[in-house]
Amino acid sequence: MTKIVIVGGVAGGASAAARARRLSEDAEIIMFERGEYVSFANCGLPYHIGGDIKERSKLLLQTPESFLARFNVDVRVNSEVIAIDKASKQVTVKRASGEEYEESYDYLLLSPGASPILPPIPGLNNPLTHSLRNIPDMDRILASLSEHKPQHATVVGGGFIGLEVMEALQQLGIETTLLEMADQVMTPVDREMAGFAHAEIKAHGIDLRLNTALTAVQQQQVDGQLSGLQLSLNNGDTLDTGLLIMAIGVRPEVELAHKAGLEIGALGGITTNSLMQTSDPSIFAVGDAVEDQDFVTEQPGLVPLAGPANRQGRMAADNMLGRQQHYRGTQGTAIVKVFDLAIASVGKSEKTLARDDIAYEKVYVHGASHASYYPGAEMISLKIIYSPTSLKILGAQACGKDGVDKRIDVLSVAQRAGMTIEDLQHLELTYAPPFGSAKDVINQAAFVASNIVAGDTKAIHYDQVDKLSDEQLLLDVRNPGELEKLGHIEGAINIPVDQLRHRLGELPKDKEIIIYCQVGLRGNVAYRQLVNNGFKAKNLLGGYRTYQFAKA
Repeated sequence: MTKIVIVGGVAGGASAAARARRLSEDAEIIMFERGEYVSFANCGLPYHIGGDIKERSKLLLQTPESFLARFNVDVRVNSEVIAIDKASKQVTVKRASGEEYEESYDYLLLSPGASPILPPIPGLNNPLTHSLRNIPDMDRILASLSEHKPQHATVVGGGFIGLEVMEALQQLGIETTLLEMADQVMTPVDREMAGFAHAEIKAHGIDLRLNTALTAVQQQQVDGQLSGLQLSLNNGDTLDTGLLIMAIGVRPEVELAHKAGLEIGALGGITTNSLMQTSDPSIFAVGDAVEDQDFVTEQPGLVPLAGPANRQGRMAADNMLGRQQHYRGTQGTAIVKVFDLAIASVGKSEKTLARDDIAYEKVYVHGASHASYYPGAEMISLKIIYSPTSLKILGAQACGKDGVDKRIDVLSVAQRAGMTIEDLQHLELTYAPPFGSAKDVINQAAFVASNIVAGDTKAIHYDQVDKLSDEQLLLDVRNPGELEKLGHIEGAINIPVDQLRHRLGELPKDKEIIIYCQVGLRGNVAYRQLVNNGFKAKNLLGGYRTYQFAKA
């Protein structure tokens, strides 16, 4: 009989326990959880704070009693594993009472997760400052909201948790400031795509402050009672707030593994092989604490997402029970809701590819979520990054109010299947006016890229049009009313595309014509007219819409 000991529940550990039992009725399975809750929906915590998820109990996926009844797993909560003896295959467990005891194992699975990063900022340790990682954290935030009834709250960090908590607080009617040290929120996407989120955040009344860091916190009192906090910022400003949420990221919890002498990677996570084994073949590790292999680069990475943790837990259970399941790398497919907007990504961003000196090309398109003539269609802004040699998909990002998840899910599958940007032309996706378009936005992106690959289009990007030389001329081919309503790029001349064929004489042939329209489609029509008439030209991919939101 195989004895499996699991350290940590939630996603990876709980998935492994359930899978192990489904594979073997004979295995002895013990799961230790240092907290009170063994399996909970930590991704749902902000939505309970904001009131979207009404019942707290909905967040509790399994209890020790339900795990025992359904899976015959011995779940021991309020029990912390504090040491591992690899030689004797034993762990030391500390109960809440302080009592310690030993437990043996044949295989050990580590799923300790990650902990919030709390930088050494003076004054940060106070009753009005919180992070959000588990049920007790959520309960403390709700208690603080109930007791202090803050009129203003500040969230530090514009990642997934920060954005979700920001929205939750705004839904509660609390004036909210979001501080982000970088020049954008949502760092998995590139700056120009994050601009759509910036616009949405500001449109909902959030005080968004980019390039802004918290440097100190001072408690304020009225009549001897804590009444709020004064925040000092790196730009010299101060900010009075009634609640402070720190959401600047997480770091792998590796103390137990490190003390046991297991190999820790350069990024600070537990090193595993594709079987999810650590440097000790009897000890496996999964989830936010491990260094994943990046699907694109095959290099180690830290990707604290629930999907990979669940799949790794399942595979680790298989392998502990004699199967051979190899983890095939993490793409980092992710999505976040920002008020009415969705932002999603898969694979590598342009900035990470540039940082790692990996060659890439990119295209931008903006298209309707379904047939534009059918009510309810929303604009999807899509960026696809691909290899200029293999043409394989390196990454993709999308923003919009409808259909964003569908497109990134399709591109995630395409990337894992090894499809090229040209292959995307041939994707046959569902179409009826309420659901899609005959030429989906993914097909459109592939058409644009294929035009570039074939030499049918020469492209220019949003970050190049402000640096044109005297040998280049900027041409706006939209209708005059669009310029007045939507804005324009400084220095452009305007000839609507439908008049261009008859006004070619107004353009110089000794200069390169840089064309743009609203989203790039009419720009391509104009490009072909000009090139076929002997002009030198380039088309701004993504048009004015990409240029505009890149600056948001």
